Amino acid sequence: MVLAGPGEPMMATRYRRPDADDGSAWILLHGMTRTGRRHSSLIRFARAIASTGSTVLVPEVPEWVALDLAPGRTRDAVEAGLAFLEADAGVLRPPGLMGFSFGGPQALRVATSPDVARRISCVASFGGYGEMLSTLRFLLTGVHEWGGSAQRVRPDPYGRWIVAANYLTGVRGFQDAAPLAYALRELAAYAGDHGIQSWDAELDSLKDALATGIPPEWEELYRFFAPPASADPPAASNSTEEWAHRLVSAGMEMDPEMDLPEVMEIGVPTYLVHGRNDHLIPVSEVHRLARRVRAPRLEVTVTRLFAHSTGDPKPRGAAEWIRETGRLGRTLYRLFSEV
Repeated sequence: MVLAGPGEPMMATRYRRPDADDGSAWILLHGMTRTGRRHSSLIRFARAIASTGSTVLVPEVPEWVALDLAPGRTRDAVEAGLAFLEADAGVLRPPGLMGFSFGGPQALRVATSPDVARRISCVASFGGYGEMLSTLRFLLTGVHEWGGSAQRVRPDPYGRWIVAANYLTGVRGFQDAAPLAYALRELAAYAGDHGIQSWDAELDSLKDALATGIPPEWEELYRFFAPPASADPPAASNSTEEWAHRLVSAGMEMDPEMDLPEVMEIGVPTYLVHGRNDHLIPVSEVHRLARRVRAPRLEVTVTRLFAHSTGDPKPRGAAEWIRETGRLGRTLYRLFSEV
């Protein structure tokens, strides 16, 4: 189906049992992914919610499918989704709003609008970032910290490629680096289109092929952002720190809404869920995000059962599976009880 304005129309998928009579509804926002509303995990989640009798609406933001960081389109997706559900006779109560990955903090930002908050029951972010600079620093080096404790894990380079593809030409002195930005976008798109993990050595041949279209003066920088899998990530250095600041500054200028408000006043219950071992957006980001939120109820859940990247460590042994399943299950029960 097509959702009409505001902004350009968006495709959407609605999930609802033919005999559904619950009256509840949810809007789900996908992340920065080529599959958009057709992401297999998102489909399974939407169908699971719909099986309980709820209506589930998943708008597709075309810019996010094209790997364009366009935070301003979040409001369009939410407004169009709300208008559609408010005209649906089968929806009897204000819907809940959920965002995944990039869509998570954007959903929270939109929910700070009193006009949106009065039309929804609650809002949830799964795997969202809390601060651009710390997230990008992690994507470049694998280092993240919270509460004075630093950790280093292998970062998923997918996020690094997307940020650089969007904002590199906004960095002073790099306005002509469009061929490099294009190569990084193609690399991320190919990985997404073919279901290949971004840190897989299978992409090394593509990195080499894309390098042939880059002017010699940009090739070293290209290898900085997209080194061979065996050399990824780059070591933390003055250069990585400098590039984190450069890209964030360019991003703030090109897309001011990427920078979340220092304080987000949200008038409905707010849930933040994050993977303990996430390699794309580290777990420290959920604490940075929580620090910004002021809400009637704020619940933060860290779990081993959710992550962006295939292969992230899962619970070990039956006891840990039971604990993790119980923790996440209780969170989801409270979340779904809001609507």
